[in-house]
Amino acid sequence: MGDRLVVQVCVVGAGPVGGALACRLASAGIATAVVDRAPLPPMEHPAFDGRAYAIAAGSRVLLDQAGLWDGVSDAAGPIRNIRVSDGRIGRRASPLFLHFDPAEVGGVFGWMVEARRLRMALNARMHELPALHVFAPADATVERNTDSATVRIAAGPEIACRLVIAAEGRGSPLRRAASIPVTRFAYDQTGIVCAISHAKPHDGTALEHFLPSGPFAQLPMTASADSGAANVSAIVWTERTAIAERVLRYDDTRFSQEIARRLGDHLGALHVIGRRWRYPLGAMHAHCYFDTRLALVGDAAHTIHPIAGQGLNLGLRDGIALAGLLIEAMEHGEDLGAPELLRRYQRLRRPDNLMMLAATDALDRLFSNDHPLLRLARDIGIAAVHRAPPLKRLFMRQAMGL
Repeated sequence: MGDRLVVQVCVVGAGPVGGALACRLASAGIATAVVDRAPLPPMEHPAFDGRAYAIAAGSRVLLDQAGLWDGVSDAAGPIRNIRVSDGRIGRRASPLFLHFDPAEVGGVFGWMVEARRLRMALNARMHELPALHVFAPADATVERNTDSATVRIAAGPEIACRLVIAAEGRGSPLRRAASIPVTRFAYDQTGIVCAISHAKPHDGTALEHFLPSGPFAQLPMTASADSGAANVSAIVWTERTAIAERVLRYDDTRFSQEIARRLGDHLGALHVIGRRWRYPLGAMHAHCYFDTRLALVGDAAHTIHPIAGQGLNLGLRDGIALAGLLIEAMEHGEDLGAPELLRRYQRLRRPDNLMMLAATDALDRLFSNDHPLLRLARDIGIAAVHRAPPLKRLFMRQAMGL
């Protein structure tokens, strides 16, 4: 048996949401432990995770408050414009489009940040905070009762805390152990993620192009020192799973051609940079965000279709809400694991998360088809929003997390 460590909060899962939340709490002086089954340094390697995150302006608040933003800001590519279009593979996009300019609501939409850069910032910050105790790699067992919780680290200390936060992702063992039911949405789609270099600059413009098999997104990145390319974008390509399996077997030349067929020629000649990653797509929502001495955040509570790039942002907004409640409770000498506090957290976050789940599910079902009448209706709808400034501003503020 190891030593006994007493903290206020133990976060299980040191991913972007769990790690940022742990850093935020520790930055506010709340004694916190964070536990992850995986070693953290390998996550910094480019081959570990090919994703790039779109950090919305409102969600960046958590990274600022956690002391993480300075570690990624120099490599964060601003998203200055978003263009939404509809079309078919190999053909020009519909002339009816939607253009979002964040200047209309002040500021930028957000920033594109490589997963590995955020991981590097998290690893550095977690180990410099005196109030944060990091255990990784570590296996843990959790016991909860109405008075407290205990997290036992294999070959390590026993951690006594007031609240356990489940941030282990969509398969959350803590959620399953608490018997919290979930509703799942299946999509016969696979997400393909990669990076490209292109001849012309992107000028900070992101493209969301709806195609019959699913949305195709080009997201502006900063120049890549590793590749030597001056103009770089991330690609998030949603495809029918059977087609995705075939496309992923293509060599780089053929694969680049398939991207060009979907993207168009506005960025000039393009080439794939580095590896490709694939992710099966689905959505999930937990029926409850808490149990005795337990709170769910991020993918442990909800996952959505990547059609709007909002998955991580919802998790970061979970972190903002929960951290605010916990810091306030600490300042007033209240119990950080009290049921009423956890109910308040759920009331704050559940409506936003459910609304985004419904919106992304509806958008994917509306746009991921080639039905002539639906195509006409959505093209007219896109054009109508483009010409309705108040509605555009509403959509923009939602996308920015404001």
